[in-house]
Amino acid sequence: MGTKSFRIQPKGRCLSGRPEDQPARAGPKQRLITQLMLCICLLAACAAYTIGLNEEATAVVAQKRELPIYCVQRDDKVVSISFDASWGADKTIAILDILDKYNVKTTFFLVGGWVDRYPEMAKEIASRGHEIGNHSNTHAHMNQLSEQGIRDELRIMSDKVENLTGVRPTLFRPPYGEYNDRVITVARAEGYEAVQWSIDSLDWKDRGTQDIIRQCTHRVDNGDIVLFHNDSNDIVNALPTVIQHYQGLGYTIIPVSEILLDGPYTIDVQGKQHPVTTTQPKP
Repeated sequence: MGTKSFRIQPKGRCLSGRPEDQPARAGPKQRLITQLMLCICLLAACAAYTIGLNEEATAVVAQKRELPIYCVQRDDKVVSISFDASWGADKTIAILDILDKYNVKTTFFLVGGWVDRYPEMAKEIASRGHEIGNHSNTHAHMNQLSEQGIRDELRIMSDKVENLTGVRPTLFRPPYGEYNDRVITVARAEGYEAVQWSIDSLDWKDRGTQDIIRQCTHRVDNGDIVLFHNDSNDIVNALPTVIQHYQGLGYTIIPVSEILLDGPYTIDVQGKQHPVTTTQPKP
């Protein structure tokens, strides 16, 4: 063994040289100054980050989103029911007969491809006094289209209906309920009011007659717009009960275009259409 001596490190201490080799510990005053400086730096960093967030949030809030109409502020007891027609047509005559029985006029949102397959049915809907709305030409995902693509979908479908019935649609319901600012802006620029719904029958889920009735009757308010599909399995069984329920509550069922407000309006963040009210200055 060599003659070089070595030290035994006490338990819990790092091998870092002799105590006298370590820098002296800061006193209480110096530690306090250091902590204050760290706090100031931390507060400055948080403030810079928060200011950035506030600016971004303000920009988001300030940006106005284009919305369709889901329901309407009405003082009178009126509702609208509507039917989307995209695929089949075998229940359409039965639906029209039920509407005739209860003296109800409504709105059918038709796809151009459906009109191609069932032109006589489209004419029958119009001849019985019901309104036809535009549901696109091909049931496209409209929010994935360019402005020109949106215009083409609207124009081609409406041309078909006008050629058959002599009346051009003025309402538009986006397929799948999908839309963005571009879809709504272009639709309105082309002369259509974009309309969704506030009561969804969910009839396409095929959960039975009672489920459709429950979805449509558990609540209803003035100005509601109800969504059905003309080819759902249980629509013919459920529709009479839903109509009777609304009429029993004193509601008049009218086409969608008639439930919308005339004149200037606003649409709130929930998609409800409100009239623009002006307050007269006091004399």
